[in-house]
Amino acid sequence: MPKTDVVVVGAGQAGLSSAYHLRSSGLDFAVLDADRAPGGAWQHRWPTLRMATVHGIFDLPGMHFTPPPPDEPAAEALPAYFADFEREFGIDVQRPVAVTAVRDAGDGRLLVETDKGTWTTRALINATGTWTRPFVPYYPGQETFRGRQLHTAHYRGPAEFAGKRVIVVGGGTSAVQLLVEIAGVAATTTWVTRRPPVFRDGPFTPDHGREVVARVDARVRAGLPPGSIISAGELAWTPQLRDARERGLLVRRPMFDRIVPDGVRWPDGAAQDADVILWCTGFRPALDHLAPLRLRGPRGGIVMDGTRVVADPRIHLVGYGPSASTVGANRAGRAAVRELRALLAAPADPRGVAA
Repeated sequence: MPKTDVVVVGAGQAGLSSAYHLRSSGLDFAVLDADRAPGGAWQHRWPTLRMATVHGIFDLPGMHFTPPPPDEPAAEALPAYFADFEREFGIDVQRPVAVTAVRDAGDGRLLVETDKGTWTTRALINATGTWTRPFVPYYPGQETFRGRQLHTAHYRGPAEFAGKRVIVVGGGTSAVQLLVEIAGVAATTTWVTRRPPVFRDGPFTPDHGREVVARVDARVRAGLPPGSIISAGELAWTPQLRDARERGLLVRRPMFDRIVPDGVRWPDGAAQDADVILWCTGFRPALDHLAPLRLRGPRGGIVMDGTRVVADPRIHLVGYGPSASTVGANRAGRAAVRELRALLAAPADPRGVAA
């Protein structure tokens, strides 16, 4: 049974940032990743997502990301950058290794159970992101729909929607990007959101970014589910979206209240026939493997102080809540390692972790 000081679960931006800082911490560590290749969630993005439309890429620590040509697929450019980073800094990611459960060993250590065996560790940095937990809300009649329903995570490009009547649900960046892309081939597109979208005319300033992150941070400190950085913010008027507005594609309708076999219905009796409903409704944190630790509080979330789980200081969540962005994940990885180094250097802590 492998034994180490810290196990990092996940090798996306958050996991690699944490591993980078662990290299100089004096702590032994292992990085476990469920994917077969480097790249985190980027390797699973739809092929038509190009670098020109990618929302906010930030360098991994210690290695500049040189932007590739704007028309290069993000699912190729970003995984290549992550692979270069792993090689450059000698980060030995063990993959594919799927973590199935994390348990308290009863002696101050943690048991990290995987499909390739069990690790024992003094602390854990969880960096599993959200891509594997797509969220689709339930609406009455959903099971009666005769057309196709899919989530952003399963979108592979606009060609399969040619000649279809498509309803796009969601108010985030991915929703408007896919709406515009599909509109070029679909018979009709209908954009539906729960709240009126907010578009920002000016640039996204550092102060605005800090304000958005602070709102998400306040939620996790209060033990509420984090929501997302994107849902807490606004949509930017890119040249692509300005063009879409001129073409009349960004006409938003309020959320329907029922799905019927041939489309959707609104409370006032209005209806829209559809062949496809595309749910661009976000993701939830992939934390099921932490369930045996009983970290969730009565308000449905995990009470956090920075990256540290208040109920168990051995556990840090990086890329969760306020650090669920590329720049946030980098800073969070550094902060998590700093705290764990201090914790594990102490003679003991309330959970019995010995030096």
